Amino acid sequence: MGTSTRWKGPNGDRWSSAGRRLARWREDSRNADQRLEEIAADHLSALHETLRADRSAFGLYDTACAAGERLAGALGALAAEGAESEDALVARLVSEVGGDGGTLADAAVRRGIAAAVRDVRSRHPELDDALSGGSAVGGGFTWDILCDLYQVFFADMVGEFLKSVVAEHVKLTVPVLIAADPEGRIADWVAEKVVDLVPNPCEESAEATDLTQAVDTAQSVVGAVQDPSAPLPKIAELLVPRAVGKVLGLITEETTGEEGTAA
Repeated sequence: MGTSTRWKGPNGDRWSSAGRRLARWREDSRNADQRLEEIAADHLSALHETLRADRSAFGLYDTACAAGERLAGALGALAAEGAESEDALVARLVSEVGGDGGTLADAAVRRGIAAAVRDVRSRHPELDDALSGGSAVGGGFTWDILCDLYQVFFADMVGEFLKSVVAEHVKLTVPVLIAADPEGRIADWVAEKVVDLVPNPCEESAEATDLTQAVDTAQSVVGAVQDPSAPLPKIAELLVPRAVGKVLGLITEETTGEEGTAA
């Protein structure tokens, strides 16, 4: 646990309003799916509003940035080595990326990386043979897979954080909803909503002018090796503040011109 303190839960009008809407929601009601999406949007808005007012809230920003940097550092090894199974990949990344903290944010990171592995596998059916029968991925994972993993992780981390918030509310105030699993469905909606906000290192490496110097530096380190993917872990690391800022609502279209200071 270290120096972490017990999380007391969110508070404020936006959180209370989202909680009240969830308490009134019923799976068999008219337009239940649409209403649940609106409740999910309420929770995401409440989180964004809270973090804009206080970036240190829940320790989520700093925890997500540290985890993102660790994930970026792990990408090169995954490109070279791959993994023998999905369970082995999840265990490795939870250990390397998730850290050992005991806060809700730490737990969201660990669950987020596990969810990201599952989501990326669903996006890339070519992984099924490699990650189902214990056969290693020869030569490691391709970078399109790893860049997707990076992108999906930040989205799933936010979804898992809000899943915990909703689950605690359900447990304390509306246990009848547990059978409907609103927290899981809210987490899925949130992750799907924010994933496209996360910069993709593979795409950014080709077009982001502010990363040109980083690419040149990384290429000079590898010397004569003419591998265009060699700088990608460094680019992924440099993109972390933007990725976290985007999914946590700290960087929006209105602040795009100020990303350097906002992130």
